[in-house]
This record gives sequence, C-alpha cells and structure tokens, in this order.
Amino acid sequence: MRTITLSFLLLLGISFSAAPQSLEDYFRIGAENNPGLQAKYKAFEAALEKIPQVGSLQDPNLSFGYFISPVETRVGPQNARFSLTQMFPWFGTLRAHEDVASLLAEAKYQEFLDAKNQLYNQLAAVYYPLLEIHELIAIEEENLRILQTYYSLATSKFENGQGSLADALRVDIMIEASKTNIEVLKMKIIGSNSWFNSLLSRSHDASIEISEKLEISTIDRMILPDSIQTNPLLESINLKIQASEASVLVAQKQGMPKLGAGIDYVIVGERTDMAIPDNGQNVLMPMVTMSLPIFRGKYKGAQKEAELMQESYELEKAELNNKLYGTFYRYSSDLQIQENLISLYEKQVLTSEQTLQLLYTGYSNSGKDFEEVLRVQQQLLEFQKMKLKAMVAYQTSLAQINYVTAKTY
Repeated sequence: MRTITLSFLLLLGISFSAAPQSLEDYFRIGAENNPGLQAKYKAFEAALEKIPQVGSLQDPNLSFGYFISPVETRVGPQNARFSLTQMFPWFGTLRAHEDVASLLAEAKYQEFLDAKNQLYNQLAAVYYPLLEIHELIAIEEENLRILQTYYSLATSKFENGQGSLADALRVDIMIEASKTNIEVLKMKIIGSNSWFNSLLSRSHDASIEISEKLEISTIDRMILPDSIQTNPLLESINLKIQASEASVLVAQKQGMPKLGAGIDYVIVGERTDMAIPDNGQNVLMPMVTMSLPIFRGKYKGAQKEAELMQESYELEKAELNNKLYGTFYRYSSDLQIQENLISLYEKQVLTSEQTLQLLYTGYSNSGKDFEEVLRVQQQLLEFQKMKLKAMVAYQTSLAQINYVTAKTY
C-alpha cells in the first residue's frame, strides 16, 4: 500500500508559473478544480481510514456488580465484584482484515486515476473541436483576404474594359458569404468556451487562451496495445480480486475460536465474629475465555460470498479487457484512415494552389476564365477544411487511445 505523503495537488503534478495555453495546461487546471475528481480522491482517503478500524482489537469489557445480599465466605462477605475482559481474534485475523481494507483502498485510488483520465478525455473532446473553430476562422479570414484581392482585380478589369461586371458581382457574393461564415464561427466559440470552462469548473465566460496548432506526430502511432494492462480500471478490478481472495481468509479466520483474557476483583468485607487468617482479604482471579464457533452456517456463507465475488470480478475483468482492446483497435484503425485522408487532402491543397496560381496569372493577363478562378478558390477552401476536419478526427481518436492505455501527462 503506497504511503500517502503528498498532497492532492502534488499527486496530480500541478504547478503553474504562467498562463495556460496548451491542452496539457488545461488538463492540470481541470484536475485541480474538478469537484467530481476531488470527490473520488476523498473517497480514497476515506477508504484509507478503514484500515486502522479493522486492524484494531475490540474494546475491553469492564463490568461491576454489587451484592445486595453479600455472599458469605470463610474470610468475609463478598460485597462487590469488578471484571475486566479483553477478547482476541484468532491469530492473523486482524492482519487479514487490514489486507482487505488496504486492497480496497488501493482500488479506490485506481478509480480516482481513471476519473482523472476520463476528465482528460472529455477535455480533449471539447478542446480539439474548439481548436478547429479557431483554425477555420483563420482559413476563412485568409480566404476573405484573397477574395477581396480578386474583387479589386475584377473591378479594375471591368473599368479597363477587359472584364465583366458579373465577375465583380460574383466575388462580392462570395465575400459576403465568407464574412457570414466568420461571424457564425465566432459565435460557436462562445458556446464551446462555456462548455470547456464547465469541465474546468470555472466561470462560463472565463478566457480560453489557445496558442497551439493542429499537428500530427508519427510518435502518436507508436502506442502499443500492451499498455492497456496499465489502465486504472483493470488495476482496480485486479485489486478487488485480490481483496476477495483475502476475504476468503478472513472468513476462515472468523470461523476460528476467539480467545479472551481478564481478571475478576472481588471486594470482601471483614468478619467481626472471629479472628482468622486473611480476614477481609480481597480476591483477585485471572480468567481465560474462549468462544465456541459451533454455528458454522454464517462462516461458510461468508467464505462462499467472497469466492463468488472473486468469480464476479474475474468475469468483469474479462468483459473490460474485451472493451478496452476493442476500443484500442477501433480507434487505431481510425487513426490510419485519418492519416490517409490528411495525406490526400495535403496533395489536393498543393495541386489546387498550383492550379489557382496559373489561373490567376492567366486572368490577370487576359481577363478571362474568372469563374474558373473562383471555382478553384472555393475548391481549395473545401480541401483545407476537410484536412482540418480529418486532423481533429485524428486527435479525437488519439485521445480515446490515450484513455484506454492510461497515458500519463
């Protein structure tokens, strides 16, 4: 059982020296502020307090009796009796109880780690679409700048008698559409920021600073399925299986006799009718007791219960294994698909840019084929958006893989 010597914040690796900008910075803020995560940690701390409870002896029994009618003895009448008794469980019983409590507390800690990983996954699921909106705005603004350049050129061509007014009107329509798209995207940011802040347990209108760009790294593809075995949920179930095994031993120990030791102290009055040796001598009597666990049904039931729970956890582990590996391979396949799409869109963007440059040069010289210039410009915009969408899908799938493989940040 790990010794808890660090604070909650240190366990999460939280340290801030500057305003957060990256997703990992927001992970740390969320881990620090999220009440659900803090609740899981408190449950772990509460489970730790169970260990000294189950590892302690029962309180001793102290009793007092007063003889209303004193019992006469040779050395005098018995007036009162004090009894002190301490019961001891069978050898190793308390240690077995502690082992069960320790394992269950460790399972709570693993559940806390899983809750942290789930929070990170939720943050990533909101962050990358938010990052996509910011980059879409940048793309649309660049598109707007280019369209305004086209408008100036088309207007100039028309004024010089080398072009059509329709060319300027067409590009003007596209300019207005681009402006509208930018405004809509900015409105979407407000809603996404609010949801992101709710996961961070901050005010809904708190500022979200984003400085990252969507990027794909080949290192991301090096995650192996063997890492799944470090998933906290699997670790938690393994610990519960061990706790069930220890519970079988507890049930066996509880079915053994309990031993007790104690003393009786009897207050004896003096005889007044004669003088005898030890007259009025109080009595001190050591005692040993032993329980007789002859009703075996409850002990057998407790042992059977622990064995059945062990089997239940084994089946639960097998089911979780299937889900985790299924999730891993599903999203690994999606990563490959998105990589292929990103590569395709990069080529299409490059080809469209080259084609557009040739068409633009031709239009600048002749004033012809302006419709084709606009068509390729819109085609380029769509390819850029599709590439961005594929990159977000890639990062979202990667976040799922990081969750099932319990990646640490």
